[in-house]
Amino acid sequence: MKIAPSILSADFSRLKDEIEAVEAAGADWLHVDVMDGHFVPNITVGPVVVESIRKVTRLPLDVHLMVTEPDKYAPELIKAGANWISVHQDTCKDPRTTLKTIRRLGAGASIAVNPDIDLDEVEKFFSGIDMILMMTVFPGFAGQTFIEDVLPKIQKIRSIIAERGLPVLVEADGGIKADNIHRVVSAGAEVIVSGSGIFKTADYGETIRRMRKAVEKI
Repeated sequence: MKIAPSILSADFSRLKDEIEAVEAAGADWLHVDVMDGHFVPNITVGPVVVESIRKVTRLPLDVHLMVTEPDKYAPELIKAGANWISVHQDTCKDPRTTLKTIRRLGAGASIAVNPDIDLDEVEKFFSGIDMILMMTVFPGFAGQTFIEDVLPKIQKIRSIIAERGLPVLVEADGGIKADNIHRVVSAGAEVIVSGSGIFKTADYGETIRRMRKAVEKI
């Protein structure tokens, strides 16, 4: 299991300190939500901030694009230092081309799936991705409540990937904390994104240790 703290919940007035703190606490990746105010109502960070983050950490940067022009911004974010790019297939003119471009530029390509999206709509892209991001909240804002109905979909995705023998990671993002992480990992998620579940706790190291301990016997 990889734990990817989401900086959307970090204190941006001291972002460098926050990043260094979760890195020291045992984080595996950093998750960065890029929102443009169109695909989702919120506006967050862009390539300039990602470039700054890249300068202060060696952790893989996992960037989730919630924008209406992923083909424009994915190359810029990879150039800025992103190691993974997740896109929503309904924002891409040609999802296969977008995913190929992400891979060609040296990043891992991922499809993001909102809670209300039918898996049949994204299953056809599985041969061209390195990861699938299962959203366990509707994207746009931090601190939302975990949607339990996504757990069976994560199980189904894991089953499909196993049956086809695909080298595809399953990532889950939204409302995941130390007290429910075992359910998400049991369903089949391998990369866990947690924002407020880490950054809104008093001791990042203790929180990440609790998360790892919660899934030890799975």
